[in-house]
Amino acid sequence: MIKIGRDNAMRVVKMVDFGAYLTDASGDDDREILLPKRYMPDDLRPDDTIDVFVYKDSENRLIATTEEPYARVGEFAFLQVVQVNATGAFLDWGLPTKNLLVPYSEQKVKMRAGGVYPVYVYLDDASQRVVASARLEKFVGNTFPDYRPGRKVKALVLSHNETGYRCVVDNRHFGMFYNNELFQPLEVGQEVEACVKYVRPDGKIDLSLGGDTQERVHSLAASILEYLNLNSNRPEAALSDKMDPEKIKALFGCSKKDFKKAVGGLYKEHKIEIAHPSGEIKLK
Repeated sequence: MIKIGRDNAMRVVKMVDFGAYLTDASGDDDREILLPKRYMPDDLRPDDTIDVFVYKDSENRLIATTEEPYARVGEFAFLQVVQVNATGAFLDWGLPTKNLLVPYSEQKVKMRAGGVYPVYVYLDDASQRVVASARLEKFVGNTFPDYRPGRKVKALVLSHNETGYRCVVDNRHFGMFYNNELFQPLEVGQEVEACVKYVRPDGKIDLSLGGDTQERVHSLAASILEYLNLNSNRPEAALSDKMDPEKIKALFGCSKKDFKKAVGGLYKEHKIEIAHPSGEIKLK
């Protein structure tokens, strides 16, 4: 079945002067959809299978393209308003011939031309057109997250406050990075790989950056060894297991807790030695 607003594997059924007509490669949908000539690969031939994105144009016709939109149906993204009229706001969607409508009923605040807003992309049931909504709460948290601690997820940063960074996790749930647990800056609109720390009873997810503790410490240990190798002849750059947390954060972008775990692991593996009582760390 052809999925509007998503990628589809389609088969070329005929070539015409202005493009190629495609049909569902699985054979479950016999509708023919035009792939305009400007999007066709030079070597496309009848019966070839090609991956395309399908949407409806301004005349309500299904169109295929090899262009990549900024977001597909079921995804969140930060998009810029290029035009506002009586119908609503139109967003730059990444498709040169098609902007994405946010009806006024789906705007939390009145959108302005040039503004960038977080939106959810969905298929309108009545019109079967791809549209967007800024009312994110309608589309997030409708199912309880089934994640164990340590699960890797994708997080889109929505906003920042005195507590931390509010995110959408895997396009389905709300999550939070806490300020006091972050050791590198985040930006609103940034998508990052995160790790689930805890799923709260209300369904919101506490997150940490990167992998689980073991992965972070393993990567940090490699960074510490590299630093020691590069600075072995510079007394002013010496490391110590008694270093101030802010200096550790500046050098390695990590917490003192992770730093001490990485140093302890290197010591047990006999790769470093720690002088006493100074705590200076040296290669063995």
